[in-house]
Amino acid sequence: MAIAATTSLSLSSSITIFRQTSFFLSLHPNSLRSTTATALRYPCLRISASSMSIEAPEKDSRTSFLDRKQTGILHFVKYHGLGNDFILVDNRDSMEPRVTPEQAVKLCDRNFGIGADGVIFAMPGTNGTDYTMRIFNSDGSEPEMCGNGVRCFARFIAELDNLHGRHSFTIHTGAGLIVPEIQDDGKVRVDMGEPILKASNVPTKLPANEGQSVVKSELNVDGVTWNVTCVSMGNPHCVTFGTKGSQVDELNLAQIGPKFEHHEMFPARTNTGATLACGTGACAVVVAAVLEGHAGRSCTVDLPGGRLEIEWSEKDNRVYMTGPAEVVFYGSVPL
Repeated sequence: MAIAATTSLSLSSSITIFRQTSFFLSLHPNSLRSTTATALRYPCLRISASSMSIEAPEKDSRTSFLDRKQTGILHFVKYHGLGNDFILVDNRDSMEPRVTPEQAVKLCDRNFGIGADGVIFAMPGTNGTDYTMRIFNSDGSEPEMCGNGVRCFARFIAELDNLHGRHSFTIHTGAGLIVPEIQDDGKVRVDMGEPILKASNVPTKLPANEGQSVVKSELNVDGVTWNVTCVSMGNPHCVTFGTKGSQVDELNLAQIGPKFEHHEMFPARTNTGATLACGTGACAVVVAAVLEGHAGRSCTVDLPGGRLEIEWSEKDNRVYMTGPAEVVFYGSVPL
């Protein structure tokens, strides 16, 4: 996933960030205004999806709607977290996704399908957790985890189980254990775990220069040298701060993005694309900003879709993300 955003820091500076293959940040010391970044979206597959119906049931009928079991019909709820939108599927009766990656591509198509950045499955818990979360991206790939998706997942579970008020539960993901907590105001605070900084675990082939970590290390991309910090929040991120006075809008994102994504220094590649928000990316940016001395441990990240509160706790070394997740609509579609 990817984002274009500005980030408000606890220092007298601000940074503009966007997520391409990596995160690029334009640092403006002694300035209180940050520019808005732009990002690109790879063309998505255009595959015609079957006809579907959309419903907006009354509040007291939602449970019955979600409980419907019909062969060949997928009942779903669409959620978004700051514009990063997902099709949520009740898959608690099986560890096998009800939708194949190929079907997910069709469902996510914004012209011929429902339209979404991914399909999320709520599955039975694994290894003692309350639930398991799996995701198929709009291109059919399966990421380890998605920060905005986790918040949507938490609100979906609360609806399925008819929970009200403050609740927390454990979720097994491809990135490990994630613990979201629904707040009294409806926002979701997510314990995203400890950032992974060891170079070989990010993974990156760049040599460690700060203990076992890669911080402000030089990376040559198409003849241009960037200073990068590498962080994994369960999925790999490469963060770079632009030079003083540089403008993200001046960069040819479509050209440079894939060169970062497929760079030999990143054996697991990095996600490339554009959405209105990226939770793991926002977390990685704050961690990198702290490591490079640009920010305090609590930051407000302003994304095109809204704001995320990110804290890298000094007490337990864990990253906490707080933000909204909202229902868009209820629907049914033949598979």
